[in-house]
Amino acid sequence: MAYLIRRLINAVVTLLVVTLVTFGVFFLVPKATGSDPALLYIGKQADPVAVEGIRTKLGLNDPIIVQYWKFLKGIVAGRDYANGPDITHCSAPCLGYTFKTNQEVWPILIHALPVTVSLAIGAAIIWVLMGVIFGVISALRRGSIWDRSVMTIALAGVSLPIYFTGLLALTIFVYGLEWLPNADYTPFFDNPVKWFTGLLMPWVTLAFLFAATYARLTRANMLETLGEDYIRTARAKGLKERTVIGKHGLRSGLTPLVTVFGLDLGALLGGAILTEAVFNLRGLGYWALNGIRTNDLPTILGVTLFAAFFIVIMNLIVDLLYGVIDPRVRLG
Repeated sequence: MAYLIRRLINAVVTLLVVTLVTFGVFFLVPKATGSDPALLYIGKQADPVAVEGIRTKLGLNDPIIVQYWKFLKGIVAGRDYANGPDITHCSAPCLGYTFKTNQEVWPILIHALPVTVSLAIGAAIIWVLMGVIFGVISALRRGSIWDRSVMTIALAGVSLPIYFTGLLALTIFVYGLEWLPNADYTPFFDNPVKWFTGLLMPWVTLAFLFAATYARLTRANMLETLGEDYIRTARAKGLKERTVIGKHGLRSGLTPLVTVFGLDLGALLGGAILTEAVFNLRGLGYWALNGIRTNDLPTILGVTLFAAFFIVIMNLIVDLLYGVIDPRVRLG
């Protein structure tokens, strides 16, 4: 419990630092590029009086520390944007309003979150299972045709970018052979079958990229672990090979995989930008890319905070899983 409390405190501090840095970028980038957030919000041809009113309403004339405090307060308790009698209330958690459509950022991102979560978790299940299974078999059959074939495919998976494999998969399996429907997101509880079939192509494409890395990493860890003294001792005791590999070999080799998995899944939960762009899925990555294209700073800031939150949480979970996987961590 003491360790968990310390890690939770560290997570909160990390998130505060991330909010400070991202908000600083949000404040400084427009000045560095010579643009004005108020003009991005209202349009370059706006009346100067209207532009000054937007600056007052958004609090852009306040010192940056005051703006940052209002931003943090808005996340926790909501915020009022006021310019005289013109008052707009943004309910907590408030991440501001988009420059282009004047919509609250938080509801947009929450609506997009199930798309990204479905994409990331589905692909993660596939790539972990396939990567670990192929990596273990390659380690046990080192130097065989299977080993060379798997490592060659893994090398191709690591080398080929997602926008190439995604478009290739669409061309072959959707438009050519017509084995799969075009990628689309349907809420799981509306139609589970359509949810599965609509995301199957993005899952497989994304999993192909990550499974290749996990297969290579699993193979390397297993080859190192199988040469340890305790593995030879387990075999000398007459334990079944399945027990030696699964309980003693694989378990010890999982620790690096858990670390990489936590970082990969946390990053994807913050938005799989390329995958969502290729398959036209409107998740967090889609809105991040849309915000970059339109210079919509509040949207970019909101997606960045989401990504940071997921990475910090996944790192916390990984640290706790270390003790479950490796008893030496618990003893330490």
